[in-house]
Amino acid sequence: MSQRKGLFDMHMIRGVQVHGNCKKKLTPKDKRAAIEHERWLKSMGVGKVKADSGNKIPVYREAGPRATSDKIPVNGAAKESMTYSGERQLLGIATMHKSNMVPVFADRKEDAIEVARMRR
Repeated sequence: MSQRKGLFDMHMIRGVQVHGNCKKKLTPKDKRAAIEHERWLKSMGVGKVKADSGNKIPVYREAGPRATSDKIPVNGAAKESMTYSGERQLLGIATMHKSNMVPVFADRKEDAIEVARMRR
């Protein structure tokens, strides 16, 4: 049993850090440096004062009547629907690569030849 004691130590567990949990004691030199740094921050206007976030909660209790409207907004003009004009005649659909479907029209028959060459 004593041989297996080291198998399950904390340093063996992935993602668990066991070192660095004690705070370093400040030397007198470090304390003086920290005080001097705080003085410098205060002179620069930073210090330990918490900055104003600038976000104010609005006041919803306003006196007087509320402005309302009976007008209904519109979306604008309706989009013109697409219709087949018959200018181009669709011969078929070719499969170029894997499942990439490509239309083949009568006015561009060379596209069908190109697709056939690409598949080989």
